[in-house]
Amino acid sequence: MAAQQNGKPGNVLQEPDFAQAFQELARGEQTAAALESSLDKVERMMDEFLAKAEEEKEAKQALAGIGSKAKSQTTTVDSDTANDTS
Repeated sequence: MAAQQNGKPGNVLQEPDFAQAFQELARGEQTAAALESSLDKVERMMDEFLAKAEEEKEAKQALAGIGSKAKSQTTTVDSDTANDTS
């Protein structure tokens, strides 16, 4: 038997299920909160990684600077020694 509303067969209007819609909305909000938390964790990890990379870069540049100073001092000493022996 076909359901009837307003005397017209097959033209059934269903009432919205607000309780189900509210539950789905709540699940969506929980999912969004979980995703945001995960993204915050990833962002913190990236910040830590970038900070460490920057520290390593600065340390490498400092060592390269020390190495080039030592090299230039050695060259200066060698040239001074060469001048003294002449």
